[in-house]
Amino acid sequence: MQKTPLLGGLTPAQFLRDYWQKKPLLIRQAIPGFKPLLKFEQLAALARANHVESRLITHADGSWNLQHGPLSDLPAREQREWTMLVQGVNLYDERADALLRQFRFVPDARLDDLMISYATDGGGVGPHMDSYDVFLLQAQGTRRWRISAQEDRELVDGLPLKILANFEPEDEYVLEPGDMLYLPPQYCHDGIAEGECMTYSIGFRVPNFQEMGEGFLQFMADSIELPGLYADPALKPADKPAEIPRDMLATVADQLNKICWDEDDVAIFLGEYLSEPKHNVFFTAPAKPLPQGRFFESAAKRGVKLSLKTLMLYRGKHVFINGESFETGRADKAVLAQLANDRKLDGEALAVATEDVREAIYTWYHDGWLELA
Repeated sequence: MQKTPLLGGLTPAQFLRDYWQKKPLLIRQAIPGFKPLLKFEQLAALARANHVESRLITHADGSWNLQHGPLSDLPAREQREWTMLVQGVNLYDERADALLRQFRFVPDARLDDLMISYATDGGGVGPHMDSYDVFLLQAQGTRRWRISAQEDRELVDGLPLKILANFEPEDEYVLEPGDMLYLPPQYCHDGIAEGECMTYSIGFRVPNFQEMGEGFLQFMADSIELPGLYADPALKPADKPAEIPRDMLATVADQLNKICWDEDDVAIFLGEYLSEPKHNVFFTAPAKPLPQGRFFESAAKRGVKLSLKTLMLYRGKHVFINGESFETGRADKAVLAQLANDRKLDGEALAVATEDVREAIYTWYHDGWLELA
């Protein structure tokens, strides 16, 4: 991959080697001449929607207040020190999705969402740290960032926000539209709006090992086969009837030790787990879906594309889409991998697709997972 202004003149490989999860990087004019993709009114409309995750944070007289969306009423834009955060804007706006996709040098399995933060003068969320990598792209106005690698992570008690109690900044930057700051996980930071401003946050998924472990055991429950019933023909009289017999414990342990899994099992679980839509994501089927013949006539001319809300992954012979998985042959895999990587297929690619792939694509069209380009 070539060097890019997005990463300050670094190639993705150089950035991942020298900065990713290691140290911050300030990038002046990562996207020269960048302007907000959504106006304030459009962002506020998203924040009012039931299915969009949003928050309102106000700070007045030393007190912090947090309100979760939907946000029907917002403070006046002239009022100081308030912030509106709208998550997953990429799910509802094609321009936001296109911006997020510029960061696909990190795998889709790790790429999360684009959050937009609108703040009035003095607005912010307090000094804090995130558990994930983040790119902070300034879209409108200016924001002053103070950052620190401090190890003191003590939080202020009794607040609705996780605000650091003893934040001691080590570096300070003022970001203007087009500037971007990368921060690795657990790096302390505090951003204060200087006048009205918008900041776009490109965040990354950090799967929780405990949740994945619990999910994997549930996943494996469907494939466990331990035939037979417990038996003890050599049972001896019990001296201590309430004590579990040692032989019983050993027999059950031997049976449980027969439960095993391989990399293929983990790949299927991980693909389904990572591609599962978030709880607030809903798909809209076409109001008047085309019959199959007419759909493919149109698709031959226009191609198809994945819905903004669809996440499609693959590994080996397995393909995953929105929490579902299936096994493919070599010919099918080539076309579906192209769809997953490009998030679209042209008419030429559809023409050589097998009947199985065409049936799957038409089903996804009916479900709102895919649409005509």
